[in-house]
Amino acid sequence: MPYLPTIGLEIHVELSTGSKLFCGCPVSFGGEPNSRCCPVCTSVPGTLPVLNRAAVQYAIKAGLALNCEIGLFSKFDRKNYFYPDLPKAYQISQFDLPFCLDGYVDIELNGEQKRIRIERIHLEEDAGKLVHDGLDKYSLADYNRCGVPLIEIVTKPDIASAQEAKAFVEKVRLCLLYAGVSDCKMEEGSMRVDVNTSVRPVGTDELGTRTEMKNLNSIRSIVRCIESETARQASVLDSGGRVVQETRRWDDNKGESRAMRSKENAHDYRYFPEPDIIPAEFTQEQIEALRASLPKMPHERYLEYTGKMGLPGSDANQILESVALADIFEDAAAISANPRTSASLIIVEILRRLNDMGLSPEQIPFDGAALGKLVKMMDERQITANNAKKVLTLMFETKDSPDKIAKDNGFAVISDVAGIKSVVSDILKQNEKAVGEYLAGNAKTFGFLMGQCVGALSGRADPQVVRAVLQELLQKGQD
Repeated sequence: MPYLPTIGLEIHVELSTGSKLFCGCPVSFGGEPNSRCCPVCTSVPGTLPVLNRAAVQYAIKAGLALNCEIGLFSKFDRKNYFYPDLPKAYQISQFDLPFCLDGYVDIELNGEQKRIRIERIHLEEDAGKLVHDGLDKYSLADYNRCGVPLIEIVTKPDIASAQEAKAFVEKVRLCLLYAGVSDCKMEEGSMRVDVNTSVRPVGTDELGTRTEMKNLNSIRSIVRCIESETARQASVLDSGGRVVQETRRWDDNKGESRAMRSKENAHDYRYFPEPDIIPAEFTQEQIEALRASLPKMPHERYLEYTGKMGLPGSDANQILESVALADIFEDAAAISANPRTSASLIIVEILRRLNDMGLSPEQIPFDGAALGKLVKMMDERQITANNAKKVLTLMFETKDSPDKIAKDNGFAVISDVAGIKSVVSDILKQNEKAVGEYLAGNAKTFGFLMGQCVGALSGRADPQVVRAVLQELLQKGQD
């Protein structure tokens, strides 16, 4: 029997603040276990939390980037449950009055657009991390991550396939990167996804029983997990069984999941207002100021790149995958007034060099103005396209400006026609046999002579000018 999947996501994103949500401990990845902890984030009795203003602003900016309504009154709540990596046995989170509600993200798949609704975004403290030793069968707690500011983005059950989930997570990640609120490094755990999946027979509207898959940390895992869980649930139903509501753990190495614990329809977390933190109140002016501080979002830039700048959609998307690349491209296009060549150099040359050197776009050692200057030099025929690539290589190595590199290495175009004629004339004298063959009607010899001339000029002359000069001198030889 064919089934339709229904999918909802809970995306957990650590915010890139300098310190934790309720204390001054630094926020960074890695480090010795329990080296970034204090009495507050380890819940020593008698300590009190102090709310991080930047974390609140980042949460609101995330909501604005994802088209949410921002509440002017919000509060924190205690979510009570015990787990070893949560030292105070409750989590400071938000229950009924989160900062952000009723957002959406539009995705495009196979040429069709679909809107995925966001139910809420709330701010909470992250838990610590348990390190399990399977051989000796013990677990250790690392509280470095405990108290890191975390937003949870909860969608409506609007997603109908693994590919839609992939497109949605990628779009959310880009929006948060451009908003500057998180580095969204899934491999480091700063962005993690819980997947809720159910299936129902085609032609029915009643949703099936859902399962939850916890803490997926790659796009690949999300896709494989959804496809696997959809198939598993369909197989259970086809065999006459019943899908059990439960939390499952995904093993990406084996490509399968296993049950962790059953999950009832309602957890009794015994929420109540957090007594140690006063409610947060905002004015509409404060919200609008945060909205105005946001840079252009990816979809806005895409329309600009493919519209006014004339880039193909595939090129625009490739550049937009990195905030650093997009910023360099825009600066280069503004300086050179040539978006297409600027984009081509980024996609063909710069990305290849980054891959060869094992660098990220954030590590490009020059800015967009320098790239724009190089494009302008090409357009003004100050340098040939071939030598422009050599200049670009040296820009990575020396960090010098393109005009200085061109001057120091003799890459500047020879624009003196008389000088070009002198070099071409010498080449013809050195290759009298080839000249004779050309004059006798062997047109293929022209390519050889052209190559000799370009080589003698070290690629510093405009090939069109060289061709014209060569044709002129050969014509004189015929006359």
